[in-house]
Amino acid sequence: MSLHYDDKGKFYTEYISKNAVNAIIQTSTHRITGKIFIRVGERVSDELNESDKFLAVTDASIFDSEGELSYKCDFLTVNRDHIVWIVPEEATHPGDERTGESGSE
Repeated sequence: MSLHYDDKGKFYTEYISKNAVNAIIQTSTHRITGKIFIRVGERVSDELNESDKFLAVTDASIFDSEGELSYKCDFLTVNRDHIVWIVPEEATHPGDERTGESGSE
């Protein structure tokens, strides 16, 4: 891995470090759960404001409008124009009516 330094001492690498974040993504027709990748030190909203047309999701589960599992896949890309809302799973609470989860085990 090569490092490049600017005149202020900031360094740049060929790789972008990202953290995996479990998230719930709502589109107009489906709800998707899986991992999205956020640059270190940034928020989910920062990632959504990137210029890329698609958002990568790994370990994805896709649910229909009735909450039934339709598909599972290791990798999925979601067109950002079709995302209605997205929330990190850590920000949800089991049994919370806003997430649609029952909280039962």
